[in-house]
Amino acid sequence: MAASTMFNEEQINKMKGLRREPDFIEVQCGCTSRKYGDTIGKLKIFANGQFLIDCVCTTGCKEGNMTPYDFEKHSGKDGARKWTHHIWVSIDEEKAPLHKTVLLKYYKHTSNEASTSCRGKRIFHRDEFIGCSRCKKERRFRMRTKEECRIYHDAQLARRWKCVNWPYDKIDCDAGEERSSRRSCRGCPRLPACEGCTTCVCLGCLKCRFKDCNCRTCVDFMQNAEPS
Repeated sequence: MAASTMFNEEQINKMKGLRREPDFIEVQCGCTSRKYGDTIGKLKIFANGQFLIDCVCTTGCKEGNMTPYDFEKHSGKDGARKWTHHIWVSIDEEKAPLHKTVLLKYYKHTSNEASTSCRGKRIFHRDEFIGCSRCKKERRFRMRTKEECRIYHDAQLARRWKCVNWPYDKIDCDAGEERSSRRSCRGCPRLPACEGCTTCVCLGCLKCRFKDCNCRTCVDFMQNAEPS
């Protein structure tokens, strides 16, 4: 589908800086920080659902092809990262956050995966535990890297996971279990004994969900995840 036929809504025609090309449409966008004011950019929405922004904050700025997350960060915006609320477009000279426009309905999570890898949203994953199906002892799984997240994910899918499958050390069911007081410390950067907060509990991101996995959790995430 050509980008020129993607957007037929009347709202699009009222957006400032509208430019239609065969593979994408472009509109002027911006992000406002209390310290630096408005940072202006050009948002390109491609036919495959990818969102990229070229910054035009100054004549010498060379930042281009940024993810919305990176553009938000580049603008100096304070507070929590929520680019769908912080990046805006001009409609009838009024600033409208992206989440209130029709643009996001063309955003496709999988199309933006490659551009949001190393510089994308940084989510902390706390350690998780899986109980052995034989001895019922719980074993710790670290979740610091994508590889570690995949190890835990695959172990979680195993119907009868056992201590001998623990990836870090060669152990069996005779090995002692972590003390209860130690298990309460799961690595949250906010509080060592955190029972779960927005800092250390992730409900799904590109670090812990996998495009090549056919489980329902990963498939649903790749198909339905909202922009982040």
